[in-house]
Amino acid sequence: MNNILVIGGTGKTGQKVVKRLSEAGHNVRIGSRSATPAFDWENPETWSQSMEGMDKVYITFQPDLAVPGALEAIEELTKKAKQSNVKKLVLLSGKGEREAELCEQVVIHSGLDYTIVRASWFNQNFSESFFLEPILEGFVALPQAEAKVPYVDTDDIADVAVAALLGEEHNGKIYQLTGPRQLTFKEVIQEISDATGRDIAFTPIALPAYTQVMKQQGVPADFVWLIEYLFSEVLGNPNNAEITHDIEKVLGRKPKDFSDYVKETAATGIWNSPSLLIAGSDTGKELLKP
Repeated sequence: MNNILVIGGTGKTGQKVVKRLSEAGHNVRIGSRSATPAFDWENPETWSQSMEGMDKVYITFQPDLAVPGALEAIEELTKKAKQSNVKKLVLLSGKGEREAELCEQVVIHSGLDYTIVRASWFNQNFSESFFLEPILEGFVALPQAEAKVPYVDTDDIADVAVAALLGEEHNGKIYQLTGPRQLTFKEVIQEISDATGRDIAFTPIALPAYTQVMKQQGVPADFVWLIEYLFSEVLGNPNNAEITHDIEKVLGRKPKDFSDYVKETAATGIWNSPSLLIAGSDTGKELLKP
């Protein structure tokens, strides 16, 4: 039995990592502000207590490792992890994010065992966060309309993270996780439209116009910066369209196809629930919630 802290244990990948580890009989501690002991990224004084008695830590940073302040936070967390006698760190990172790679280097050179898990954009961004609201409204306008993204499912990310936490053969490895094919935003919305039987329109929009709308809606400046970064530096980089085979390498199976995710999600009815719309809600911060 391992003692494992899952930072972000209520998030997209974290809650699935917690479930898998708990079902396998491991002692799992959820790292969140509502947990006991609490873990709060904005309060470093909570970090050591959360890691006390833990052998390994799965790290997800809110809202993204690319944001200003993330590097300093990971440096401090890593230092406290060593002081708490943590043996291994598994860091969820972003594929193709140069700033995130600086955070990776901190973990890599920490002197602790580690695995880096770089993930492409999540399938679940279309059902659990920022893109859900416009889908429910039936009109989606996004920049980088022609960018091809190999979306990856959080089930696959969680399975890889659990394997990395439990298997020494993954020590010192960097895995890049993608789905099996590339899709543009238009193709994504069309698949969701077909699966739900709804008429969901998609239109391209320039990035400056998109961010201006967010500012007019009162979205916080730090999140507007993150969106500009992700759409320009990440989606705008053709190298991020690369499809990898690391999921198959680690798990011995193919990654989940986006169409399978769409079928499973459509069956839940979430894309047919206008009641989920909350006027003026600040859902933007949830875009890449780990």
